[in-house]
Amino acid sequence: MTQPTYNDPPVPPAMAKRDPRFTVMAVSGFLALLVGGAAVLLPAPYVVESPGPTFNTIGEIDSQPLIEVAGRQTYPTSGDLDLTTVYVTGGPGTQLGIFDVFRAWLNPTESVVPRELRYPPDATQEDIQEQNAVAMTSSQESAIAAALAHLDIDFDEELSVAGLIEDAAATGILEEGDVITSVDGTDVTNIGVLRESLNAANGDPVNLGLLRDGGKITETVTPKESEGGDFQLGVGLVANFTFPFDITIALDNVGGPSAGSMFALGIVDLLTEGELTGGKHFAGTGTIDSAGQVGPIGGIRQKLAGARDAGAEVFLAPAANCNEVVGHVPDGLQVVRVETLDDAAEAVRVLGAGEDGSALPTCDAG
Repeated sequence: MTQPTYNDPPVPPAMAKRDPRFTVMAVSGFLALLVGGAAVLLPAPYVVESPGPTFNTIGEIDSQPLIEVAGRQTYPTSGDLDLTTVYVTGGPGTQLGIFDVFRAWLNPTESVVPRELRYPPDATQEDIQEQNAVAMTSSQESAIAAALAHLDIDFDEELSVAGLIEDAAATGILEEGDVITSVDGTDVTNIGVLRESLNAANGDPVNLGLLRDGGKITETVTPKESEGGDFQLGVGLVANFTFPFDITIALDNVGGPSAGSMFALGIVDLLTEGELTGGKHFAGTGTIDSAGQVGPIGGIRQKLAGARDAGAEVFLAPAANCNEVVGHVPDGLQVVRVETLDDAAEAVRVLGAGEDGSALPTCDAG
C-alpha cells in the first residue's frame, strides 16, 4: 500500500518577507472600518423634511367637517382647498441614522437640514409639540378673523403686549399686558391698522393709546426700521378676538401656523354663496394675520410635492417663498403667487370659474 506523504504547504508570499507598510495599511483600514461603523450607528445631527399629508379644508376628516360654522348660514362647496404639511424626522427625542440622511440627500422631494437650524439645543419633544399647538390655535383664530374681514363681517380684535425684545423701540416704555388701542389718534382695530400707522410715521415718534391696569394712558415710542423695511415697536403681540358666531376647526396632530391661509379660504368658501373652486383641486400654504396678509413658511418644496401627489392642479404659494419655488414645481402643477387673502380668493375664483388665469401672478414673474 502506498503511504500518503505529508509535505509542508508552500509559504504564502506575504509571509515570506512582509513589507512594513502592510502593518500600517492594515491598522489604518481597521480604524477606518471602526469609524465608518460608528458613523452608521451614531445619530446624525440633522432633520429630514419630507412631503406630509394634505387635508381638504372644505372637506371632512374622520367623517366630520374640518371646518364647522354655527349661527351663520353656510353654502355647499365642491372641489378641494388643501392645506399642505411637512413630515419632519430627527427632531428632539428622536434619532436619525446616517443612512437616513444619505437617502434623503438623494431624494429630490426631501431636504436635509442641520438640527440646530430648526430647534433650540435644549428643546424637548414636549416643548416643540406645545409650541406647535399654540401656533396652530393662533393661526386658526387669525384665519377666522381674516376671512370675516374679507367678507366685511364685523368682529372685535384687541392687541396686547405679550413680550418685549431687548433693546427694542418700546423697551422700558411698554409693559406686558398693555392693550394698544390707538396710534396718533387712529383706533387700532387690527394688526393691519397698527402696521400701516407705524409705517406711515416713517420713523417719527408715535403716540400710543394704551389700556394698562384698567386705566387709559398714552406713551410715546419711536419705531425702529426692520431689515424688511417695516417700522416696528419690537414687541410680541397677542390678539384676542370676539366673533359674532362660532367657527370650529377640527384638525389634530398637525401643528404650526402655516395652514392659516388655507383655513381662511375654506371659511370664505363656506360663507359665500356659490362654489368658489368650481370643483377644481387647489392646494396651498402660508401664515396669515387678521388683516389678511399671507406670510412665508418652511418646507415649501415638500409641500409642492405633497400637493401634486394628492392630485392638486393649482398651488397658492406665499410671495415671500417664491425664490424657493422656482425650479422645484412638479409637472402638472400651476403655482400662483399670493400676498394676501384677497389675492388667494381671487385666484381660486378666476380658475374655478374657468376664466383665463394667464394674468395671475406667478413666482417666475417675481
